[in-house]
Amino acid sequence: MYALKLITRNALRHKLRTTLTVFGLVIAVLAFGLLQTVIDAWYAGASAASSARLVTRNAISLVFPLPLSYESRIRGVDGVTSVARSNWFGGVYRDPKNFFAQFAVSDNYLDLYPEFIVPDQQRADYQRDRKGALVGRQLADQFGFKLGDVVPIKGTIYPGTWEFVVRGIMEGRDESTITRQMVFHWEYLNETVRKRTPRQADQVGVFVLGVDNPDNTAAISRNVDAVFRNSLAETLTETEQAFQLGFVAMSNQIIAAIRVVSYVVIVIIMAVMANAMAMSARERTVEYATLKALGFGPGFLALLVFGESLAICVAGGALGMLATPPVASAFKQAVGGVFPVFTVSPQTMQLQAACALAVGVFAGIVPAVQAARVRIVEGLRAIG
Repeated sequence: MYALKLITRNALRHKLRTTLTVFGLVIAVLAFGLLQTVIDAWYAGASAASSARLVTRNAISLVFPLPLSYESRIRGVDGVTSVARSNWFGGVYRDPKNFFAQFAVSDNYLDLYPEFIVPDQQRADYQRDRKGALVGRQLADQFGFKLGDVVPIKGTIYPGTWEFVVRGIMEGRDESTITRQMVFHWEYLNETVRKRTPRQADQVGVFVLGVDNPDNTAAISRNVDAVFRNSLAETLTETEQAFQLGFVAMSNQIIAAIRVVSYVVIVIIMAVMANAMAMSARERTVEYATLKALGFGPGFLALLVFGESLAICVAGGALGMLATPPVASAFKQAVGGVFPVFTVSPQTMQLQAACALAVGVFAGIVPAVQAARVRIVEGLRAIG
């Protein structure tokens, strides 16, 4: 108890220095948490993807579509329970900066995605309207879409201006579900393409497969690809999660750079904290010598220095951790819909706590050892 009182008084002796050090720790821990959250948000799509769904695409590249005739052959593969079509539309809503995903999908698409919740009446209205579309809740909130709104999309892959009527809002099953996309009828797209460019009709970007047993996805994938081996359009079938990770892999260098920067921030504040503790220990050389002369042992002196370092880092780390969720929420609002899912995970909070403790331990070791080794005669002659 006595040692705790001394640690507290020592930490508050130079209030300005302590305040600035704690503030620096808050900024460092907060920056670390935000950068780690950015990395988590980058992987959010892959994390939310199901390993029980398979995606079949052209083995050469996603750019090349597959013939519609493949659907019936895929459905005949043992273990496949359902097959849905999906085409990337890639249109622009008013301005290129308003980018969001649009997919032309078959009517059974939502059956494979139970995480998207659409009221029965809205889904029925969507099925009846040839130009009907379903928009995700995050997308609806971002652009203010309401039921009955007409959404004009300027096609890039499919030229022209396409108009879609919002017939339903897709709610997410939980916070991790990304609902920043729009889906509409694949048949509407295909019929229009057949009129304009018949050679591009009856083509599917990817087939989404439902399977009877998630444990057999590897075998089912091999069997599907075997059906089309040596054909004009060979296939590559993989889990939806692996499919999503393929897109994330394109940004691996950026993600690695962000991860490195997050730890560099901690290393910098570690050096600053070590310097602050070294200054404090050097200023108190006479006091440590006096305490030794009064009978206090080296362990007690080391405890005072080490405890002060930990106390400052715990205070700064705790404040930084408390500030991270609201700052992350404000950041998400500021950047618009860049990150559909941007929440601070428990793992990130644990990493923040571990980094704050690591800074406290590292910064306190050398000054604590120096304080413990102070010689009484030399310490009393020292000028602080």
